[in-house]
Amino acid sequence: MILRTLGLALTLAAAQATFAATAGQSAPNFTVADTQGKAVQLSDFRGRYVVLEWTNPQCPFVRNHYNTKNMQSLQQRWGDRAVVWLSIDSSNKSGWDYMKPDKLEGWMQQQGAAQKAVLVDADSMTARLYQAKTTPHMFVIDPQGMIIYAGAIDDRPSTRSEDPPQARNYVQAALSQATDGKPVTTASTTPYGCSIKY
Repeated sequence: MILRTLGLALTLAAAQATFAATAGQSAPNFTVADTQGKAVQLSDFRGRYVVLEWTNPQCPFVRNHYNTKNMQSLQQRWGDRAVVWLSIDSSNKSGWDYMKPDKLEGWMQQQGAAQKAVLVDADSMTARLYQAKTTPHMFVIDPQGMIIYAGAIDDRPSTRSEDPPQARNYVQAALSQATDGKPVTTASTTPYGCSIKY
């Protein structure tokens, strides 16, 4: 019985290790507390488009997208069109770059961020569930709960302030095409940025 249980546990661990949330798959459900301590569950937003933005204020790639107002303008533009934008910080609470919820909330407010909620994934479980690799790492989910885009925010993997405004923004393109009833032409790219410290 013990060997059987151990075998099942190893099988589940292997399945989790190889699974990565990709375009064309159902988005894994999760419940994570926001910076106010309120539980936010992905399935509560079924019927709406959802953007998941993996973030970390300590990361220069993230700071570049916020310093140039690129991320906030996307949050505002699509929030005005009823898209739910969730920013997720999965820095493990044991890591040097972990920010306490109040500090993370304060940083986002200073940036003028306009997401629906900022989630604190302090045990990194949601990052593991999606196999989120970097900050930023972006996912777009359609009203049926399917991932229609997964990967980088744009095609300029740099921290130069001149790049975000000139880049091809994959999240913008995916949302524009999907909400116009068109197929998403680029559904998957390789994310860039700082590695998420599980």
